[in-house]
Amino acid sequence: MWIWRRRRGPWGPRPWAGLGGGGGASWSRPPGRALSGGACWSCGRALPPAPRFCPACQALQPPPDPGSGGAPPDLFRLMGCERTFRLDPAELQRTFRSLQRRLHPDAFSRRPQAERDFSAQHSALVNQAYGTLRSPLARGLHLLELRGVELEAGTEREADPDFLAEILAMNEKLAAAQGGDTQAEEMGRYLAAKQEELAKEVGQAFDQDDLQRAKKVLIKMKYFASLEEKVKKKKVPS
Repeated sequence: MWIWRRRRGPWGPRPWAGLGGGGGASWSRPPGRALSGGACWSCGRALPPAPRFCPACQALQPPPDPGSGGAPPDLFRLMGCERTFRLDPAELQRTFRSLQRRLHPDAFSRRPQAERDFSAQHSALVNQAYGTLRSPLARGLHLLELRGVELEAGTEREADPDFLAEILAMNEKLAAAQGGDTQAEEMGRYLAAKQEELAKEVGQAFDQDDLQRAKKVLIKMKYFASLEEKVKKKKVPS
């Protein structure tokens, strides 16, 4: 069994990292009982590929190991979703709730300690996966990362100069706005509309398997997401 540990990079934690929403990943084996490959830790029976429960004794199994070379976990697979940018939010939410009902630690309170530990790990992974996949920006970044494409330091050079000028002007306008100013409200609505527009463009890029175009659009979405956070803070009374 392996546990994922977050490591920050130039763009912050990976979208699938922690309980929030690109950087590197490291994996380490925790102390405890070693698990034999392909066998249930509880009854020793052979297991099918990537099971959550043993078909023979119904014991909860440990979360799957990461891919080779410390690759990020495939959160689409973890949630039982097709690996695509175009996910149905309602269906994703139903899947999340169903998995949490089955895997939540409260459901394993009378089970052996190993299963209680595995339950907490599964539940945390499902929370991480849902938090990532329900966000168009984080979902797009995760899709790129699964394809080996990352946003490295200095990626802002790839953005259009006119776009960067727009971002600079918006930052200056927001900095000048006072708490409760209608300018912040208007900017928030503008940013939400732009993010929706860019999400459609990212979807088209992924449909066409144009990863470089998807990357450029996601860079814009990341800039707008940063502005959205500043708008939220501006709205909160000091």
